[in-house]
Amino acid sequence: MEKIRKGDEVIVLTGKDKGKRGVVQQRVDAQHIVVDGVNIAKKAVKPNPMTGATGGIVDKLMPIHVSNVALFNAATGKADRVGVKLIDGKRIRVYKSTGEAVKV
Repeated sequence: MEKIRKGDEVIVLTGKDKGKRGVVQQRVDAQHIVVDGVNIAKKAVKPNPMTGATGGIVDKLMPIHVSNVALFNAATGKADRVGVKLIDGKRIRVYKSTGEAVKV
């Protein structure tokens, strides 16, 4: 079960964007996610007259490893670890600090 999913609000724990909050836009693979407003790189783009695209330097969202982010707990206002509990035969995600279910 994925502990961090698309649409979750996360906080960056390490790296140049430490402390920033953002929403997970997509999962690249099992270990990498793209977070809105985090890990932005500059990319030089050539103009393409066939498509009408102009050239220049654009910002591109790059993937970040899931171990460098933690789920944001709105109740405590801090980053929190995520566990999995079996309730009524269903696996649900819970915050480790409080034990309450993660709201999607």
